[in-house]
Amino acid sequence: MTNPETVSERMAATFAALTLADLPDHAREVGINDLLDMAGLCIAARKTEYIAKIIAGCDADGPCTAIGQARALDAAGAAIVNGVATHGEDFDDTLEGAPIRVGAMVIPAVLAACERFGRTGADAALGIVCGLEAVCRFNHIAPGAIHRAGFHPVGVIGTLGGTVGASVALGLNAHQMTMALGIAGSLASGILEYLTDGAWTKRLHPGWAAQSGLRAALWGRQDYFAPRTVFEGGHNFFRAFAPSYDEPRFSYATKTLGQEWFMEKIAFKPYACGTMIHPYIDCMIRLGRDGVDAEAIEAIVCETGEGLVDRLWEPLADKHDPPSGYAAKFSMPFCMAVGFFDGDAGLDQFTDARAKDAQVLALCRKISYVIDPDNEYPDNYTGHIRVTFKDGTVRELRQPHMRGGQKEPLTRDELVEKFRGNIAYGGWPAELGEELLDFCTGLEAAPDLSGLARFRV
Repeated sequence: MTNPETVSERMAATFAALTLADLPDHAREVGINDLLDMAGLCIAARKTEYIAKIIAGCDADGPCTAIGQARALDAAGAAIVNGVATHGEDFDDTLEGAPIRVGAMVIPAVLAACERFGRTGADAALGIVCGLEAVCRFNHIAPGAIHRAGFHPVGVIGTLGGTVGASVALGLNAHQMTMALGIAGSLASGILEYLTDGAWTKRLHPGWAAQSGLRAALWGRQDYFAPRTVFEGGHNFFRAFAPSYDEPRFSYATKTLGQEWFMEKIAFKPYACGTMIHPYIDCMIRLGRDGVDAEAIEAIVCETGEGLVDRLWEPLADKHDPPSGYAAKFSMPFCMAVGFFDGDAGLDQFTDARAKDAQVLALCRKISYVIDPDNEYPDNYTGHIRVTFKDGTVRELRQPHMRGGQKEPLTRDELVEKFRGNIAYGGWPAELGEELLDFCTGLEAAPDLSGLARFRV
């Protein structure tokens, strides 16, 4: 009796058969946009303490590039550093509808694989799109349940996406990719305890997922024996990481795969903080631009989705007084308050010093929430503020969607502007930044990825 085809076998068969010419133009454009966003973020983070410590902990030099770093590393090391740097300032992409970061786990794995093994830019571009697609589809299978189990989907689902991206870029056949996915199920990791005090481990998760995906692909290429039932077996991936979800929706993994591209819905961030906060920041920026005096505000109450509360609103006392600039990125009240005063919530707004600014914190402590049972999250990110002034007057503002998302996407020109801002923030020469821009936008035509070595600076 022939065993029925499993989810990983069906996915692997489809991904292994694709060529770059099979991809829609928009999917290819989103892939390059994500590469461009990722590369700029690596430069923005290049001088941070957390990147210096990650590099210092890498024990193997090699032929691969950590973008913006002088030291060349082995493939796994480059994947880790680039993944951590991409996600480090919380300015990287997201997926609407089933929220997760996407590129930070996939693109570093693909770049490392292609640079190490002499693959073409077209191979890399194909691997990027397929890996992004895998993350997006896998994250729809048991929505919310991975978080409820105490795991970070970036580290868990991200490992699967990094595996698909590296496998496709390296040209694995369907059987090898099936084994790679079976291996990836045992390499996935990442817990949510960073939320307690804004610890750096959140930053580590996409880098670890990228290097784990790369290793899974390399071992799968060797036909290392792994479970083809990694998603359906008695001890399967989703039973381990999403136990509260009784019936994982595996149709999201396979239905229309290769025909419909979920990754085309990837959103790019205008602000360097938690994505669901962005519409609320827009409301506060509008309030500030109208000349409102913060001292005249008695209280601000926000209607919010229940799914935002545990990560961005509570414990409310802690969110009113974040312990660091990094923790402030996950405080709804702080992000809103700093947006009011600065008209932005970019990289400059989340320093440790800014997180202790008395004026910002005074407004921050006036902000609270009520749960709106009709809130559209996670299908749509909306913002709302109800401002009560000390004279008794009330004003309400709403933002109907996230800027940068499906309803108001950032253009390539806007992403280039963001890229150049990240280059300047990282202290890189503008002309070198333009070379990196050309490398990213010209990836598909590159004969190999040896040009990455130019960016070891």
